[in-house]
Amino acid sequence: MLREEFAGANKAGASILSPLERRMAGRVVPRIPAWLETYHLTMLTLVWCALIVLFSYLAAGDIRWLWAVSLLVVCQYVTDHFDGKVGKYRNTGLVKWGFYMDHLLDYVFLCSILTGYAFILPERSRLHLFFLLAVFGGYMVNSFLAFAATAEFKISHLKFGPTEFRLALIAINTLLICYGTKHMVKALPFVAAGALLLLGLLVYRTQKEIWRRDMEHKAANL
Repeated sequence: MLREEFAGANKAGASILSPLERRMAGRVVPRIPAWLETYHLTMLTLVWCALIVLFSYLAAGDIRWLWAVSLLVVCQYVTDHFDGKVGKYRNTGLVKWGFYMDHLLDYVFLCSILTGYAFILPERSRLHLFFLLAVFGGYMVNSFLAFAATAEFKISHLKFGPTEFRLALIAINTLLICYGTKHMVKALPFVAAGALLLLGLLVYRTQKEIWRRDMEHKAANL
């Protein structure tokens, strides 16, 4: 009996660090303990997110707690990166469940990060953080709608993907620890505007590609 193929199990596109990640996965995945299942790794994101919110709240009183937040970003990367690869390696059969929970929890992770910054930054920055949540949510919506239309799931754009995003978070936390919040407060509106501009460009390119496919399908059926 042929196993059902699920397009969401394979991601299209590649980020800057993708080649390095593939080599690392080939060495690490066989060494992950047998008792640590793919669904354990997936659900650990809930633990990391809860701790991110807690330590960010503490960072409002002592900014050095952001070192702990950065460590949790690394932990979330490790479990999120290897959960699907462990599932494939062991053939657990949790392909669609993994797709659903993995990407749902990516959104939870994003919310925990922005909630954490809301504790640290002045109240006037919260509107910009809410706007960023809406824009980054737009990137996710675009990926899922494009996947439904094309059967190709892309999470990396212009060589920038989830790994690069996490590295950016760690860099931001380091800058906040070293220089305080004033520079981030000033930069936040420009970051939000830039993210919106890039989202608009991505949506334009995506709809153009889907239009082309529709027209090719129409021509083939005339």
